Amino acid sequence: MTFQAGPITLASPDATIAFARRLAAICVAGDTVLLEGPIGAGKSALARAFIHARIGEGEDVPSPTFTLVQTYDDDSGEIWHCDLYRLTRIDDLIELGLDHAFETAICLIEWPDRLGSAAPENALWLTMAAPSDADDTAHTLSIRGDSQWAKRLERICD
Repeated sequence: MTFQAGPITLASPDATIAFARRLAAICVAGDTVLLEGPIGAGKSALARAFIHARIGEGEDVPSPTFTLVQTYDDDSGEIWHCDLYRLTRIDDLIELGLDHAFETAICLIEWPDRLGSAAPENALWLTMAAPSDADDTAHTLSIRGDSQWAKRLERICD
């Protein structure tokens, strides 16, 4: 990893949506975004906002918690949204074609620790943390990735 940013404060749900929209605008087929953090950290909200930015706000974007994978078509190809929380064998995702999707689609992966060594080396890692106070809506975000992400993220990490 050669690029790191953060922690960035996402002060509200609107700030998370705004960040997700900026990120969605710079991602292309073959990009993988790994979303890590505990339950309630905002991973699904960020992924949903990213997908809405790419395919439109009116589209239904359910959580892939039970299906493992939801796919969406946009102008540049497919978007794969994976929630690996319930994954017991990485072979299950390989059978679904995730290894191929890493090369041809935009992949958003929640609970990426379940990938083990199958995580793409050039992935962008977003580590999210929930607020410590129940009345607070701010989340924090730390970003890391290889050098290819540094220039691309300059524009969106203000």
